[in-house]
Amino acid sequence: MSYVSLYVSLTKPRSVLLLLLTALVGSILARREPPVTSVLLLTLIGGALAAAGANALNCYFDRDLDRLMVRTARRPLPTGAISPAHALMFGIFLCAGSLAILGLGVNWLSAALAFAGVVYYVLIYTLWLKRATPLNVVIGGGAGAIPLLVGWAAAAGQITPPALLLAAAVFLWTPPHTWALALLRKEDYTRTGIPMLPVVSGEEAASRQILICSTLLVITTLLLIPAGLVSAGFLPFSLILGSYLIYLSANLWRQGSSQAARRLYRYSTLYLALLFGSMALGRLVALASGRG
Repeated sequence: MSYVSLYVSLTKPRSVLLLLLTALVGSILARREPPVTSVLLLTLIGGALAAAGANALNCYFDRDLDRLMVRTARRPLPTGAISPAHALMFGIFLCAGSLAILGLGVNWLSAALAFAGVVYYVLIYTLWLKRATPLNVVIGGGAGAIPLLVGWAAAAGQITPPALLLAAAVFLWTPPHTWALALLRKEDYTRTGIPMLPVVSGEEAASRQILICSTLLVITTLLLIPAGLVSAGFLPFSLILGSYLIYLSANLWRQGSSQAARRLYRYSTLYLALLFGSMALGRLVALASGRG
């Protein structure tokens, strides 16, 4: 792996892309007119740097845990391919660049939200919640919802109740997605002492909570219609996507198998991408047709 690739891997690019999608949707849905291209581009660049920097800092602070987990043992810090000091400087540099781009090029509200997201994820979740409580991904899920708010604030200059409803969807998506992974990697989390819900409360209790959160998530997506964020045409697509998410969650609760957990984990990523992608596409089509 090249030196550049090693640093890119610190940023966890797949998670960055998913967070950027939520920021993009926030920017598109925040206004009843097409987004300003230059502002949107700067928002995505700044948002990408914030997410990438936060992930790099997460790798820095979690390097002791990553060394003990099969899934993460080959990351650059546990293997010694990148020194901790260089990873720390890299993460700080990316975060600082994000604040400069968002603050000077977009607005200071989006920059403040991006900074809050970094603090939330790195200091509150990584250094405290993750190691302290089985509710870590529930409380920490707020960090994953912040990029959407950054996108909304960049376009609208303020945060309104519809933005919070969208953020709630991302917040509720996080526990099922993460707990499904925790079920697959239960031995890793047991070895490191991280109190993930499947380790502390057992697989059956975790599967039950996954089903509850998935159901609440689907209900929340339906509320987007009366909130005016999406049209009624969004309903069938949302129901199809959500029904399958609930089906997979219920199947996991019944079976408790690693195969069921793997199917849910993989689909949950696709679910969020398709759900938010359809929201953005629907609004852009409406704007192009003059329906706003």
